[in-house]
Amino acid sequence: MALAATTGFAPLPADVDVPLPFYGQDVAWSACFTQAELDAVDADAGGGTPAWMAGLECGTLTVPVDYGNPGGETIGIALTRRPAHGPETERRGSLVVDFGGPGVSTVDGMRNPFLGERVQSAFDLVGFDPRGVGQSEGLECGGTRAWDRQLERLVPEDAAKATATELRGLGEAAQAYGESCAEAAGEAFLSRMGTVNVVRDLDVLRDALGDDKLTYVGYSYGTHIGALYADMFPDRTRALVLDGVVDTVPSNVRLAVETQEAFERSWRMVADHCVETADDCPFTSGEAAVKETLHLLERFDRDRPTVRGHTVTGGMLMEMVGTQLYDEWSWAYLVGFFTALAEGETGSETYERYLEYMFDRTFGRDTDERADSYTAVMCADREDPRDLRVYQEAVGAAELRAPLFGGAPVWATASCARWPSAETGAQEFTASAAPPIVLVGNVGDPATSYRWARRMHARLTTSVLVTYEGGGHTVYGSGKSACVDEPLDEYLITGKVPAPGLTCPQTLA
Repeated sequence: MALAATTGFAPLPADVDVPLPFYGQDVAWSACFTQAELDAVDADAGGGTPAWMAGLECGTLTVPVDYGNPGGETIGIALTRRPAHGPETERRGSLVVDFGGPGVSTVDGMRNPFLGERVQSAFDLVGFDPRGVGQSEGLECGGTRAWDRQLERLVPEDAAKATATELRGLGEAAQAYGESCAEAAGEAFLSRMGTVNVVRDLDVLRDALGDDKLTYVGYSYGTHIGALYADMFPDRTRALVLDGVVDTVPSNVRLAVETQEAFERSWRMVADHCVETADDCPFTSGEAAVKETLHLLERFDRDRPTVRGHTVTGGMLMEMVGTQLYDEWSWAYLVGFFTALAEGETGSETYERYLEYMFDRTFGRDTDERADSYTAVMCADREDPRDLRVYQEAVGAAELRAPLFGGAPVWATASCARWPSAETGAQEFTASAAPPIVLVGNVGDPATSYRWARRMHARLTTSVLVTYEGGGHTVYGSGKSACVDEPLDEYLITGKVPAPGLTCPQTLA
């Protein structure tokens, strides 16, 4: 299988000698928000928690674009910190956090409280936006919309019917997208957005925080950062919690197929929950729910409701449902929504308001920048096929294995088939010299398949896997499972590793 040219740069050794001023920096921390800004926060609209935000401090870390040329161009890495509030004698230094993505701003995400009281008391909580993300030179190519339009124009609904001409056009569109990003960001910057350089930045941050060893919590894509750090800098690793584990080995197209399967599995769990909790549940079992949901989508398509001036199709509805599956608390609302759909009660205020809520959450945000950053990092990190027929076959596989959620998102990974060359890090690493690493996996996680957690657990020599038997995307620190939170808090604070094979029951009422 031919591979995209993403390995044109040899990774630097883990112990590369990066001279001052990069190591030994002092971060100049200052309040992130003025009182006027805090007074203007609309907490009900998701703007943050003012009392928490008042304690946030912001700063910037300077790193080289190219660690092989430390005398060259530099960039600023945006930081935010919530200082520990416990007694000095009980403090443990800094705990660095990444909320995932790639493309999600952790700096913005820290506007609300997270993790438990014990951890907040013991650690300075420090978030950073990885290079090319958010406030750290956020990447916006301007080619995302053009790429999306090309996908809509070139890709037929039935993947098997895609012609050689259409596939060739898709390859040309992918190349144009990559070239637009190289032009917007500069080839040097774009080629060094991969996780291997994020990890190097993270070690510079660890040093600037004054910690001899890193304590870290990574969610979703943040697990890739943490796992690779443990492999590259094992002697500088103290404790890592990696929740919503991403497998670092497969190609993007394979990950996309497995993600669609994970969404389907999560929906079946919702259907089983419906059967167990709702007397008027429209499903008979999780296994039967696929056909039963397809029947309900046909009914939805006959009505074709309008939301915010847009006609919503059954396919769009399942895309909206997929967004809701990230949060386990949504299960009850989804059960109520589909029950109303089955019983023909679609005119109720509750039904219409939840439909609007799902629409706004899925389609109501401008995500171009996040999409560009996501693509740049994912294409840099993995070896992807150049042959567009591989993507066509993968779309067909996703449609077969996940008929409710389909294969459309798999087509999008074809952007990596023509992505510009980028520096990559190791993929099949074991981090064998690192201290114990704690992995967390949700059986019903729709975004990071539980099988990824199991595969990484088998690969990472010193890892322990904690399993949560429920759904939603990530669980640690959310407060919904003391069985997960308490041993992980203890591990971060004292280093005591959770019992091997710890499995925690679902706590959804």
